[in-house]
Amino acid sequence: MKNTVSGTGEDKLLDTVVELLDEDGFDAVQLREVARRARISLSTIYKRYATRDELILAAIERWMEVNHSALGPLVREPGEALHPAMMRVMRAIFDPWERHPQMLLAYFRVRAAPGGDALHKRGFDPVVPVGMAVLSGVDPDFVAELKSILSSMVYGLVGRCRDGDITIADIMPTLDRTIYWLTIGYEATLEAGGAAARP
Repeated sequence: MKNTVSGTGEDKLLDTVVELLDEDGFDAVQLREVARRARISLSTIYKRYATRDELILAAIERWMEVNHSALGPLVREPGEALHPAMMRVMRAIFDPWERHPQMLLAYFRVRAAPGGDALHKRGFDPVVPVGMAVLSGVDPDFVAELKSILSSMVYGLVGRCRDGDITIADIMPTLDRTIYWLTIGYEATLEAGGAAARP
């Protein structure tokens, strides 16, 4: 499957950056090589993007829009436990990253660049409603804590992947186990008829 976004000259430029990121990683995106492959001038690139990081950020944002646009409605069936429903969402989100691990590592790196925090917010905009549909009817305090725990875990796991401590294939099983224990704890509290005691 071709990992591009297609269309206009702007798309060609971003496609070229995506191809370099996907094939050889973040450090392979050198503006002269981008210009050569995209068959445009360096001055044209600089007119559109002030820095290399800004160009990479735009390419990753576009890649995320394309690769997460297929997320359809994923709802929790009546009586279904939270864990399997949430794992359907997590698998839909992570499948493109697992198929293109260099894109995940590039995303992790560009988040630290100026403007990278906006990438995190905009890039996951299509994902939030899907996740919230699965969490419909769940205690808002638990949802907030779950979001905080999972985002910290993902960030830490991707960092470990970048450092070579784990592979990208290790991320989903770790998230699966974490979501399992968090959700069964929440559901057990509900069955017991009380609010979970918090430290």
